[in-house]
Formats: sequence, structure tokens, C-alpha cells
Amino acid sequence: MDLTINPQEVATIIEQFIQTYVKSAGCDRVVVGLSGGVDSAVAAILCKRALGANHVQGVFLPDETTPMLDKKHVTLLRKTCRIPCKEINISPFVASFQTIVPHSKRMTSANIKPRVRMILLYEYANETQSLVCGTSNKSELLVGYFTKYGDGGVDFQPLGDLYKTQIYQLAKYLKIPAPIINKAPTAGLWVGQTDEKELKMSYKKLDNILLGLELKLPLQSIMRYADAKKSDIERIRLMRMKSHHKRRTPLIPKLGVRTPGLDWRSPVQEG
Repeated sequence: MDLTINPQEVATIIEQFIQTYVKSAGCDRVVVGLSGGVDSAVAAILCKRALGANHVQGVFLPDETTPMLDKKHVTLLRKTCRIPCKEINISPFVASFQTIVPHSKRMTSANIKPRVRMILLYEYANETQSLVCGTSNKSELLVGYFTKYGDGGVDFQPLGDLYKTQIYQLAKYLKIPAPIINKAPTAGLWVGQTDEKELKMSYKKLDNILLGLELKLPLQSIMRYADAKKSDIERIRLMRMKSHHKRRTPLIPKLGVRTPGLDWRSPVQEG
């Protein structure tokens, strides 16, 4: 088991994917939601390399719980990597939901934020005939660590087959500023929130478990390689199973000869 990648080869494949997918959609521009984190930085840089800086627009969508460090790192990315970026504070939009439909659960409020961001990214995309580029990685997608119709509501996911630890390798190759690479990953959904705290393990351990599950290795082998307990592996396996609905279009009961999203399939890209 090895999570090491050839970053030059991976970057080339993703850039060609972006070029082909955007062209086949009849567009020449993309919009990327920048968060100040490594995933969105990598996605934006790859889009810039694939399409050119004039065809990429970053949008930073902070709210009152967004860490100041994230704001600082968005500015750092914009200046050092020359990614165009505009900023819209989403706090008034989020507050309006609380006023109209009061809710008490923290996760209910937290999920509103990425869904508001999705709306604003598509508002920009509609106005500029752009595609919305997703920034989720394979680790997050497999365990459902994203908001359905929020940060999961995008047109394509160029990083979706790269585990988080592989994103770091690619980020170093792309010369993403070190402060962005080295900080603790966070979605900024509430004060003090971090990804690894919510996942209850490091991304390194998570990725090793997921790779073991991907390769269908025996439980004992995964435990040894990932230095994980049986209960950890079972918890991650269940997270992957229970979040399956978040990774596909809504299920449709089969009635016709070919059914949308099931067996009526067309190539999503050529080339």
C-alpha cells in the first residue's frame, strides 16, 4: 500500500481533464470557492494552469466564524499565485435563515453556510457562463465529509480521486505557500472547528484505512498498515456506506428500458 503519487503526472492529467470537460460543456471559464485551505488553493492553481488566469475567478465567502487566518491565506494565495478573487460576506444571508426558520442544532446552522456559498457561486457562474469547480478530495467524498447540495453542489470535482495526503504532495509540487499547506484543515463552520477533530483521527490514518478498504485488503492487514483499531476501521466503513447517497444523483425506480442516472449513460467527456 502506497499513497505516494507522481505530482507532475497527476497535475497533467487533471489539467487535461479540466480543459476537456470545460470545453465539452461549451464554456471557457470556471469559478472556484476559495477558503484559504490547501484543497481550494490546489484546485484554483490547476484551473489557472489549464485555462489561464483570465478564465478563472476565485470567490471567498467568509462569515462571522471564518478564522482570520483563512482570510490572511486567501490574500496570500491571491498575491503569490495571482489568482483573481472577489469577497462576499455571507453572514447576512445565514442570519436571515435563522430569523425566518429558527433552529437549535449546531449542524443545521453549519450546513446552511456551504449551501449559501453554493447559491452565490452559481449566481456568478450563471452571470458569466462559467462552470463551478469543486474542491473536495477523495477522503472527504468517501466518508461523506461534505454538505449535500453545499460544497458538494458543483459541476466537476478535479481533486475527487486524490486522498488528502496526496493533495499535500501535489500542493508542494505546485508551490502553494507553505503556511497554507501546514495549517490544520478546517471548514470554519464554527469557532474552533477542525476536520481531524470531527473525523476523530488524522488524515494520514484515515487515508490508510480508506486505501485498505479500496484495495479490499483483509482487516488485519489494514489494522497493521494504518496502525488502527478494528473499531476505527468499522466506523470509517460505515461512514462510507451511510454517505453513499451523497455521492450519486437521487435514486430513481427502474421502469423504462434505460433509466437516467442508472443505465442511460453517455460519455461525460471525450479526448
